[in-house]
Amino acid sequence: MNRSVLAVGGHIGDMDLSAGPTLAKLVLEGANATIVALTPGERGHPRLSPAEYRRQKVAEGEAFATAIGADFMVLGYSEGFLPDTDDVALELATIIRDQQPDTVITHWRHSSQRDHEHTARITERAIYLADLPMDHELPRHAVRTLLHTEHAEDLRDFTPTAYVPIPDDAFYRWVSAIRHQAFARGETDGFRHIDYYTALMTMRGCQAGYPRACAVLDPSGPEVSKLSA
Repeated sequence: MNRSVLAVGGHIGDMDLSAGPTLAKLVLEGANATIVALTPGERGHPRLSPAEYRRQKVAEGEAFATAIGADFMVLGYSEGFLPDTDDVALELATIIRDQQPDTVITHWRHSSQRDHEHTARITERAIYLADLPMDHELPRHAVRTLLHTEHAEDLRDFTPTAYVPIPDDAFYRWVSAIRHQAFARGETDGFRHIDYYTALMTMRGCQAGYPRACAVLDPSGPEVSKLSA
């Protein structure tokens, strides 16, 4: 997990919160990281219109990625209406062929958010399609590792199989970046996302034997381990 990683979220901010500390750690260790949001997550602001909030979310997503040293992409689908189709999976598969990640991180399969569940299935399908022989301008690419990250809305049956230790420099880089996102500060739904994920890292660190850690689920790896680039 030390060369290239792609994190795929249903909305801008999903991977920033749940996978962001891991991405910051890997970038600091020399990896290339890309965050892909399948929708902007534009319908979650109590005062701004979806069009206005979309512009804000895209700017926040770009700023976060730049701050941790990652690249950023957002696809053209709409929050709440993300289709679970081969067309979407093929679009993501093209990104996988282009970026050639060793590791892909995404939502867990079971969530209270339909977009999140669709994203997990789309990502798994895209990984398959990226390595499938077909008439495509880009060569096939086989992803070595698929990881599901721990998200506050994706907790049903989530049982970690590995822990990623998060050192201080990665943690503080993440905190500095994520605090500039309005929803992460709790300004849209009142939930203290930054506090939640900071506490979660502390709790997982206690389990893993580190000051802080992020939990991940590798569907192919039943044994709990500690991951490092």
